[in-house]
Amino acid sequence: MIKLLDQYTIDKIAAGEVIERPGSVIKELVENSIDAGATAITIEIKEGGMSFIRITDNGCGISKEEVPVAFLRHATSKLQTADDLLKIASLGFRGEALSSIAAVAQVELITKQEDALTGTRYQIHGGKEISNEEIGAPLGTTIVVRNLFYNTPARKKFMKTPATEGSYIYDLVCRMAMSHPDVSFKFIMNGTDKLFTSGNGRLKEIIYHIYGRDITNNLLEIHAANDQVKITGYLAKPSISRGNRSFEDYYVNQRYIKSNILTKAIEDAYRTFVMVHKFPFTVINFEIDPSLIDVNIHPAKRELKFINEPDMYDFTYISVRKALLFKELIPTVTPGKDKRPETLAERKVEKRPEPFETNRRATELPPQPTRPAQQKKPSMPMQPANSGISAQPTPTPSVTMENRSSSPVEIQYLKEDNQSGKNITNNMVAENIVPYLTQPEKTALNSAEASVQTNETSEQKKQEPITSEAKIKYEQMDMFEDRFLTPEAKKKHRIIGQLFKTYWLIEYEDKFFIMDQHAAHEKVKFEELMANYKNKTAIPQYLMPPAIVSLSGTESEFLRENLEFFQNLGFQIEGFGGKEYKLSAVPANLFGLDGRELFLEFIGELSENGQKQTIDTFISKLSTMACKAAIKGNTSISFKEADILIDQLMKLENPYTCPHGRPTLISMTETELEKKFKRIV
Repeated sequence: MIKLLDQYTIDKIAAGEVIERPGSVIKELVENSIDAGATAITIEIKEGGMSFIRITDNGCGISKEEVPVAFLRHATSKLQTADDLLKIASLGFRGEALSSIAAVAQVELITKQEDALTGTRYQIHGGKEISNEEIGAPLGTTIVVRNLFYNTPARKKFMKTPATEGSYIYDLVCRMAMSHPDVSFKFIMNGTDKLFTSGNGRLKEIIYHIYGRDITNNLLEIHAANDQVKITGYLAKPSISRGNRSFEDYYVNQRYIKSNILTKAIEDAYRTFVMVHKFPFTVINFEIDPSLIDVNIHPAKRELKFINEPDMYDFTYISVRKALLFKELIPTVTPGKDKRPETLAERKVEKRPEPFETNRRATELPPQPTRPAQQKKPSMPMQPANSGISAQPTPTPSVTMENRSSSPVEIQYLKEDNQSGKNITNNMVAENIVPYLTQPEKTALNSAEASVQTNETSEQKKQEPITSEAKIKYEQMDMFEDRFLTPEAKKKHRIIGQLFKTYWLIEYEDKFFIMDQHAAHEKVKFEELMANYKNKTAIPQYLMPPAIVSLSGTESEFLRENLEFFQNLGFQIEGFGGKEYKLSAVPANLFGLDGRELFLEFIGELSENGQKQTIDTFISKLSTMACKAAIKGNTSISFKEADILIDQLMKLENPYTCPHGRPTLISMTETELEKKFKRIV
C-alpha cells in the first residue's frame, strides 16, 4: 500500500541528505554567514560538535518577521526564480540548511539587523518551534546547535569519536579560511583556540598558520586569466608532495569542490615533477562566470560541471605547467632528521576576542594617564575588515619580510598568434603562452611574527607602480641571478668529481650541487623521445637484415590500432604474412639496446590489459624506454661527459626531475656544511 509520509518524517529524511555529520552543520551555517556579508566569523564546538556548536558572525542579520520563515524547507533569499539557477553566485541557494539542522537538533538563533533597535531570539527543537522573543543583541547572527541527532539515534551511532569529528571540522574551517582570506575566522574546540585568521586578504599568511614555515617557503604563485576564467593562488614546489590528495585544494568561485577535470589537469601538469603515486600541494582559486558552471548536482554542493570541460582542462594544465617551469626547482637538502609535523592537539593559537567584543573594544581607546580612569576618548569608526583582530597594539617584528630570499612571482600570460598549435574553441586557451614578470618577487616568510606582520614601509613599496625600466631590469636579473642551469652560471661551475661512480659534485658560488648521472641522462633521453614523437622527427636505424617477429592476435590488433605511435618513435614495421611482421628499423638513439626486444616488450605490456590505450600510457612507456637507454649508476664517465650532460640539462623544458619524479640535482649551502662541522653554532 502506498502511503504519503508525514511532514516530520519527510524533514528527517531530507535532513539526512544535507546533514551528514557535525561538519555539515558548520559548512552550511558558515556559508550562510558569508552570504550575509560577514567579515568576522567565530566557530566554537564541544565534543566534536555533537553536543554543542556555535556560529557567530557580524553579517546583515535576519528581520524578526522572517526568522520563522527561514526555518521552513526551501525558504531562501538567494533565489527568486528558476532562471537564477543558471547563474548562482552565492554559496547557498537551496533553502534546506536551517530546516534540516532544526529537524535533527535543538537550535537557538539570536539575530539583529543594523537598523533594528532590538534583536530576536528564536528556539526550535526537532522541527518544532519553542519560543520567539525580543532580546538585546549585537549586529549579526549567532546560531547555537545542541545535541545533534538527538532524535535520530540511528544516524548518531555512526558518528566517529569526538576527536575525529573535531579534526574533520578543523580541516573544513581551514579550507573555508583559505577560500575566503578576506574574512576573519576564529575556531575554538573544547575551549581552546585552534585557528585564527586576520581577514586581511593575504592568502599566504593563512597557509603559513595552517601548514607552517616549510611549506610556505616553498610556494610558487600562480596567476593566469583569459576571457572566462581567472586563476590565482599558490602551488608548492615538487619537493613538497604527499602520498594522498589531502593537500590538493582548489576552489571555484570561493567554493571548495572536487572535480575530476581539475584534479587531472593539476596532476598531469605536475607529471615528471613529482614521483609516481605522490600528489602536489595546491591552494588555487578559479573565478569563473557562474553561467558556465552548474553547482546544482550534489546535495552537499561538493561537485560541479563545466560547460566546456576540455577547454577548462587545457587552460588549467597550461597555467600550472608554466608556473612550475618558470622556476628553478633544485631542492636544497639539510642533513639530519626531518621535523615531525605539528599535530592538531599541539597547535596553539593566541586567545582572541569574539567579533562583537572586538567591535566594542575598537570603539573605545584606553584612558590617558592624566585623565580619570572612567573617562574615555571619543569613539572611533569601526573597520569591518578587521573586526576579528584585537585592538591592542602589536610589537613590530625584529625580522621583516623584505630581508629574506625571494619566493613566488606573479605570472601572467600573453596570448600570441599560434601557427602550429591547435585551435581551441571559445578563446579559452592559446597553445603558446608566454610568461612574463609583472612585479618584483614577494619575499618568503621566515618566522611566525613575520608571517602576520609587515612594517608600513614594506607595504607601501609593494603597492608602488613599477616603471617599465625597472621591470626590464628586474626581468634580466631574475633570468640569470642565482640560477644554476644557465649559460652564465655554468662559467662559474667547478666540477669536483664523481662520487660512488653515480653522483657528480659541482661547486657554484656558496653552494655545492650533487647531480645523479642516471636521472639526469634519463631526463635528457625522455625529452628527446617526446620531441621526436610530437614532431615526428625520429631518426630510424635500419636493421640489416630486418628482424622477423611473431605477434599474438591481441598484439597484432593493438599494433594495427597504434601503428602511428610506433612509427613516430622510429620503428618501421609491416606485415610479413600471417602472424609474422618485418621490423625494418628501430629508433637510432637506443645506445646499444636491442631494438627488437624493446619493441616486443613495448607491445606486450601495452596490449596485455585489453583496455583502450591513452597518450598517458605511451608516455609512461617512453619514460621506461628513456630509463633503459640512459647511462646507469655505478658507471664511470669522464669529466667532459659530465660537462656535456650539464649542457644538455640546460636545454630541457624541465631539467630538475627525471620522468619518474626523482630529482636530477640537489644542493646544499656552505652554511649547512659549516654547521655540521661546528664552525657555526
